[in-house]
Amino acid sequence: MTRMVECKKYGEALPGLERAPFPGADGQAIFEAVSAKAWQEWLEYQTRLINEKQLQLFDASAQQYLAEQRVKFLSNQAVDEVEGYVPPAS
Repeated sequence: MTRMVECKKYGEALPGLERAPFPGADGQAIFEAVSAKAWQEWLEYQTRLINEKQLQLFDASAQQYLAEQRVKFLSNQAVDEVEGYVPPAS
């Protein structure tokens, strides 16, 4: 049976993640309140941020920036635009 969560991004009950995406309190909070759909969308957006802004993941400031953007994205707050991103043609 699929585990359901009240997704804070979509405000409705949706299938949740199978496990916390990373250890610690932040990972547990995501596991409890973010749907698998919202998390997948975040991963795609995060990839665009990393690529377009040429972030170096070993840099602590880049990690902090991504954490801030993740919180905003999953809470439906305004996030930074990805300059130069062109969505794939449907």
